[in-house]
Amino acid sequence: MDQHWMKRALELAELGKGWVSPNPLVGAVLVKDGEVIAEGWHKKFGGPHAEAVALAIAGEQAKGATLYVNLEPCSHYGKTPPCADAIICHKLARVVVAMEDPNPKVAGRGIERIREAGIEVEVGLMEKEASALNRSFLHFITHGTPYCIMKTAVTMDGKTGTATGDSQWITGEASRKQVHRMRHELDAILVGKGTALADNPRLTARLEGEIAQPIRIVLDKRGELPRTHHLLVNGEAKTIWAVGEQAMPDLKQEAIASHVEILAVNEVDGHLDLKDLFEKLGRKNIASVLLESGGGLNAAMLEAGLVQEVLLFMAPKIVGGENAKTAVEGPGISILANCLNLEFTEIRPIGLDLMIRGRVR
Repeated sequence: MDQHWMKRALELAELGKGWVSPNPLVGAVLVKDGEVIAEGWHKKFGGPHAEAVALAIAGEQAKGATLYVNLEPCSHYGKTPPCADAIICHKLARVVVAMEDPNPKVAGRGIERIREAGIEVEVGLMEKEASALNRSFLHFITHGTPYCIMKTAVTMDGKTGTATGDSQWITGEASRKQVHRMRHELDAILVGKGTALADNPRLTARLEGEIAQPIRIVLDKRGELPRTHHLLVNGEAKTIWAVGEQAMPDLKQEAIASHVEILAVNEVDGHLDLKDLFEKLGRKNIASVLLESGGGLNAAMLEAGLVQEVLLFMAPKIVGGENAKTAVEGPGISILANCLNLEFTEIRPIGLDLMIRGRVR
């Protein structure tokens, strides 16, 4: 039954998507005499952790129970007290943990503290699933930069639009709804100036119910976006306007809307330094980015090694045209042996389209 309860903890953890970053997604299940006595999940950044929620619900009933949790309980004071201490105070009999927390502030200390209190601790159940669920957190806490998913929509012959530039819509409504769900779940969306000018997008998550809007990031070295552009006047979400150092003095003199932050980024070989951008985004606690741009920026991001995952929506359509746009442009490679390899992690139909997810090796 251990796997059954851990699966439930993972399901609960998913409910925090869009609300807890840069914290991890965590769910907790308290079981006693084969029955669930309490459940909890981390609902919002700064709010109580999953274990604390479940323990508060269970109260004195928690004594002698087993806790199932998908990530090691914390052992340090942050925005909330240590969960390890709460577990010890409630005198649990056993704790089953899917995986250790790589955060240097935790890193095995929570497990050690619980064991020292005489509580049985088991680690590693469904670790692969737990790691996949918190892949953006694990990357962010390890590297200090956002986990990046490159999203693109193509026809079956690999085109992102026609030779004239028409691209709306390649995929169907179900695929587009999935993208809006991802916008809600991830911290930010990244586009280049070309995409911003061609589409004048809002880059917001448009779904029913309460929505967490992503930060919108646009790369614009010279600060040339029209001042009437959606990203600069639409205040539904915050916009980070990433510009070169030379553009900063002039832009600082302008009256820019309060939802827009101008971010100076170093330049390399006449282009914005993407690695410098991602380091600065990491310092702003942006843990995940959805890259929704054109072939030029996609190629540059892949070349810089900043993409961890590719999400491709393939429509059952043929466009043709040797000058039609493709998902990844740039100079490309000269021999196939040097290609970038991915590992498929998910392939499934979505509406009339096919969704293919691959992790960059």
